[in-house]
Amino acid sequence: MAGFTVAIVGRPNVGKSTLFNRLLEQRKAIVDDQSGVTRDRQYGIADWNGKTFNVIDTGGFVSNSDDVFEREIRKQAKVAIEEANLIIFMCDVTTGITDLDSDVADILRRTSKPVLLVVNKVDNSQRQLEATEFYSMGFEHIFFLSSMSGSGTGELLDEVVNHITPEMGEAILDADLPKIAIIGQPNVGKSSLLNALIGTERNIVSDIAGTTRDTIHTRYNMFQKDFMLIDTAGIRRKNKVQEDLEFYSVIRAIKAVDESDVVMLLLDAEKGITAQDLSIFSLAARKGKGVVILVNKWDLMEKGTNTARDYEKELKQRLAPFSDVPIIFTSVTEKQRIFKAIETALEVYDNRLRRIQTSVLNEIMLKAIESYHPPVVRGVPIRIKYVTQIPTHTPAFAFFCNLPDDVKTPYRNYLENQIRSNFNFKGVPLKIFFRKK
Repeated sequence: MAGFTVAIVGRPNVGKSTLFNRLLEQRKAIVDDQSGVTRDRQYGIADWNGKTFNVIDTGGFVSNSDDVFEREIRKQAKVAIEEANLIIFMCDVTTGITDLDSDVADILRRTSKPVLLVVNKVDNSQRQLEATEFYSMGFEHIFFLSSMSGSGTGELLDEVVNHITPEMGEAILDADLPKIAIIGQPNVGKSSLLNALIGTERNIVSDIAGTTRDTIHTRYNMFQKDFMLIDTAGIRRKNKVQEDLEFYSVIRAIKAVDESDVVMLLLDAEKGITAQDLSIFSLAARKGKGVVILVNKWDLMEKGTNTARDYEKELKQRLAPFSDVPIIFTSVTEKQRIFKAIETALEVYDNRLRRIQTSVLNEIMLKAIESYHPPVVRGVPIRIKYVTQIPTHTPAFAFFCNLPDDVKTPYRNYLENQIRSNFNFKGVPLKIFFRKK
């Protein structure tokens, strides 16, 4: 379970995004020499030696105008200290220690959380020598690496996972209750939804620094329903600065996803689904969480004959390949369909726990395989003999066959669609494995 969060902080252009990509083993961030280009989707899941953790590249949350630039970076260091479990502080050997580096170092030295100082672009012996000046910053853990070539990242990752204890990802909540997280962009109606559901106004808005509370957990026990609501709306509202609000809301959303069984993703009907919504959606899917999409403020939309149908169709195209998710059109202010949203989330919770008997699974799936055979590889037909559901937190299926490595994505998708059309796994990501029989 990835409940441990690592934030990469540092001034612009030291190579944060390159390191971020290296840790995620994919080119997810936009990498460019111009400072401040990092924007979209700066969070993902890294995996090292069987331990997974969230990684956040703070570069994407700094605005580009000079006057707020440096102030923003200092602020991000503070947010990272508050929110992350471990901070990677990145500097650049080619420029040496700059004033801004020293400022950020001052902020980071005051925290009790682990800080790993990473000196980047150390790719030859001359630079190795120059990098020694960074010892003067006084951090216990210091790493010289080149995030471009990847040298030195193994030692860094070893140190990161040393700090992950088994209980870190586990949310300490009533273990047996379904946990439903409410996430979404600022101002889509998360708090209003919570208030409408529990029927009380809760004060979650405050301008005073330091009032940040963690994701709020509320036990809901009415109308024969009993579950925990995890609300990410309890983030600090800053009057002026949009940037940290965005950064906070992202970290909070990731934490809420970690703690939940089912995620209710709220969208604003007029704005539709944003890149950040899609990132959080795919993060939830990768973590095996159930998902329900609520299109809020539906009462404000002009409606034609098929408005909802067309809207849903377009939304599912954006969510592909995992598009078997319930979409509910709500208006929190009018209390339209908000209880339906909860009922659907609890159904998705049950779907996530669904176990299919092996005999039933084989009877249906072997017929489906018979009617559409896997392709022939190098003249040898792929033969799938047997299928079983693996006992995991989220639904996963193992297909036993002669050439497990040769089954390609289109056929995997066919099998997943067959499972979905025969058994109700709506709103739940499925994992499919091929094993040697």
